[in-house]
Amino acid sequence: MQGPTGPTATPTAPSSGDRKRETMEHLASFARSRVGVEAYIEPPNSNEPVSILLIATTGEWTRRRVPSAVDARKIAGELGLPVYDVNFTGYPQRMRDWNSKNKPTR
Repeated sequence: MQGPTGPTATPTAPSSGDRKRETMEHLASFARSRVGVEAYIEPPNSNEPVSILLIATTGEWTRRRVPSAVDARKIAGELGLPVYDVNFTGYPQRMRDWNSKNKPTR
């Protein structure tokens, strides 16, 4: 009989440390592989917590949940990105243009 790592083991959810590491790796990879990336902080709403949105000069973007706006600013700082608050700046036109050009076909 095998122990807790064998086929009878109960799968466990990723730890918060694992999720944080995966989020940072994803955001860092996005920022390294695109030009002119900026960070935008999105406030929480009734359905979603605070999130950080990275937008490249092409308008391509990625979004990840973060614990707080303070954490979002810290992440942007660690990545060396300028950071803006969507409440004050809105979303950049290049993001809306990219979304329009890349809508899934139905």
